[in-house]
Amino acid sequence: MIKSFIVAAAFVLATSQGGVAQDTARMEQVIQSYVTAGTFMGAVLVARDGAIVHNKAYGLANVEWDVPNTPTTKFRLGSITKQFTAASILLLEERGKLKIDAPVKTYLPDSPVSWEKITVFNLLTHTSGIPNFTALPEYGAAKLKATGVDATIATFRDRPLDFAPGERMSYSNSGYLVLGSIIEKVAGQSYEKFVVENLFTPLGMKDSGYDSNTALIKRRASGYSRVPAGLLNATYIHMSVPHAAGALYSTTEDLLKWEQGLFGAKVVSRASLDRMTTPFQNNYAFGLTSTTANGRRVVAHGGGIDGFNTQMAYYPESRTVVIVLSNVAGPVPDMLGRQLAALMHGEPVTLPSERKEITLPGETLAKYVGIYDLVPKVTITVTLDGGRLFAQLTGQGRNEIFAQSQTLFFLKVVDAQLEFAPDGSSAVLHQNGRTQKAIRR
Repeated sequence: MIKSFIVAAAFVLATSQGGVAQDTARMEQVIQSYVTAGTFMGAVLVARDGAIVHNKAYGLANVEWDVPNTPTTKFRLGSITKQFTAASILLLEERGKLKIDAPVKTYLPDSPVSWEKITVFNLLTHTSGIPNFTALPEYGAAKLKATGVDATIATFRDRPLDFAPGERMSYSNSGYLVLGSIIEKVAGQSYEKFVVENLFTPLGMKDSGYDSNTALIKRRASGYSRVPAGLLNATYIHMSVPHAAGALYSTTEDLLKWEQGLFGAKVVSRASLDRMTTPFQNNYAFGLTSTTANGRRVVAHGGGIDGFNTQMAYYPESRTVVIVLSNVAGPVPDMLGRQLAALMHGEPVTLPSERKEITLPGETLAKYVGIYDLVPKVTITVTLDGGRLFAQLTGQGRNEIFAQSQTLFFLKVVDAQLEFAPDGSSAVLHQNGRTQKAIRR
């Protein structure tokens, strides 16, 4: 389900004939558009076949001290952590320590009765039905205190399931906390120690680890949020809380080592990797999504945690890696990652500022007024007000849309477009490299 108008995959001016040099120039132009707008600070790395094409940092790691970001700056990863958790589970299975298809109670005997049919597989694929603890009303207060993983699990373990295990998919950080607890019980050591010893150290990821609110971690970025008046220090979260769902930190250069190791079958076996990257429901596999965008398969995951947003994607056919880590909360890493991938594949990218607005007569605009059904329970309502056309997605404010042609309109607040049928009977939303058709009622 599309929950918001968020930046779509852009269209690029560079061509594959221009080679890497031309692509990197356009990459820099695209990245700088966000830096100039004040919506991005962080680090970006793009590579193909192991060769780095672009590796640069932008803005400040610490605004108050004017300390710049660098390619070795360490950023909180948020939910990118989940793929490390999934790989740990697969590694334990390969060692005969657990079975993914086994019930959770096999490894956590004190699990509640309602979890009896939940398997490790359900946790990995977000099909367990366990409520997402970060969406609970008490999470805002709970995240402020040091809390062990089992104590955090205790806050939601006795809640009713949202649905029967395996019935559907609903993203749940809770499931990955339970996976973290299973790793600790089965391995007989902390999640942090297991990940460092079994994943980071073998791959030479010396700038990666489990984040801490008290430890001194050199070259660690501070996190920020943006308000109309400027930047604010991010809200506090005790890093014991996100645990196996989102507590790791890393650098772009270390994450390249991870992508090369994971997809080179140096972390888990090829058979385990295939299972880890095969989607089950809603394009979700194990700690990773596997989708098709612009005709290309992409295996990816993003992350968001107070003051940070991240995105990491791997394109198997072209062996392209795109990593964007930001210490300003917001959607830019996902948007920027898609745009850089488009450039790497020789596709055109048009920034919102580069679109040319035209004026259409009122009678043409009036043809498009109506309610368009996008997906169940989500509509796009198009209204005409003072000679200007507006679009409003269910549950959101309305935004003006601007004519690019007789039928194609774009938003300026985000990189999304609406393309209407000439008679206004339907519309197509272009967003995130995908298209979705909406039928007018």
